[in-house]
Amino acid sequence: MGIYSLITGRRGPSGFGSASTAEEVTQGIDATHLTAIITGGTGGIGMETARVMAKRGAHVVIGARNMGAAENAKTEILRQNANARVTLLHLDLSSFKSIKAFVRDFHALHRPLNILINNAGVMFCPYQLSEDGIELQFATNHIGHFLLTNLLLDTMKNTAKTSGVEGRILNLSSIAHIYTYQEGIQFNSINDICSYSDKKAYGQSKLANILHANELSRQLQEEGVNITVNSVHPGLILTNLFQHTAILMRFLKFFSFYLWKNIPQGAATTCYVALHPSLKEVTGKYFADCNEVTPSKLARDETLAQKLWDFSVKLINSVSKKNYLGFEDTS
Repeated sequence: MGIYSLITGRRGPSGFGSASTAEEVTQGIDATHLTAIITGGTGGIGMETARVMAKRGAHVVIGARNMGAAENAKTEILRQNANARVTLLHLDLSSFKSIKAFVRDFHALHRPLNILINNAGVMFCPYQLSEDGIELQFATNHIGHFLLTNLLLDTMKNTAKTSGVEGRILNLSSIAHIYTYQEGIQFNSINDICSYSDKKAYGQSKLANILHANELSRQLQEEGVNITVNSVHPGLILTNLFQHTAILMRFLKFFSFYLWKNIPQGAATTCYVALHPSLKEVTGKYFADCNEVTPSKLARDETLAQKLWDFSVKLINSVSKKNYLGFEDTS
C-alpha cells in the first residue's frame, strides 16, 4: 500500500484504502447477531469503532478505565442511534485485579462473545511501573490484553461452536512496531529504567501485539477452532494517545498533513477486519488501510512469538502467585 497509496487514498485489493471510513467499509453488513467487546472505546478511534459496530447492530461492550468518559461516549452513541446496544464495564488493563473483575462482570451478563477488539493503549509514557510491577506500556498494551484475551477465550470458543459463527480477535498494533529495541522484546530487562526509551518501549509493546496475534492464531488453527486472530495498524491519527508528546505531534502533523487520517478513517481498518465477510477464515495477518500488508521481519518471527507467549504466561504467573490462565508452568 505504501506512501503513494496513503497520500492519494488509492484503493487496494480489498476495494478500500486510506481514505475509506469505518461506515463505508461496513456498509450493508448486518451485525445484529454479534456481541463485541472493545477495550478503550471511550474516545478517538475506539469510540468510532464502537459507534459504527453498534450502528451495524452489534451489542457493543465497552471496557473503559474512565467510566465518566464511557458514559459520555454511550450518551453520544445513543444520541446518534437510539437503538444502539451499548454496555459499559470498568476495565484498567494495567491491573490484573481489574482485568479479572471485568471478565467476571462480562460473564455475569450471560452473553455470547463473537468479537474481541483489543484497542486500548498508552503511548510514549515516562518510565513507570503498573500496580503489578510491570513497565506501564508493556503492561497495558500487551500483557493486559494477553491476559484479557486468554480469560475470555473459552467463552469465544463456546460461542463459535454453538453458533457456528466465526469468532474474530483483533489486536491494534502500529507501524511503530518497527521502531523497537534491537532484540525486539527485552525479555531480560522489561523493567530496566536505565535502558528505557519511551518510543522504543511503545514500539516493543506494538511488536508484542502482532506476535501475540500470530501465535494465538497458530494455536487456534492447530486446535481447529473457528476463531481468527489478526492485527491492524489504524494509521496516524492525532488522538489522546499523544498526550505525552502533544506539541511535538502537532508540529510533525503540520509538516506531514498528507500522512494523517481523521478518526472515521482511522477506525476503518479495525471495523473492516472485525466485520467484513471477505475476511472469513483469514487469520494471522497484519492489515493497514483495510488491506493485508507485510509487517517487520521481527513481527514475522515464529520463534520470537512463541518465546513471547511463554514469557507472558510466566510473567503473569510470577506476579499473581497463581495460574490465572489455566496453563501449567513446565519450566
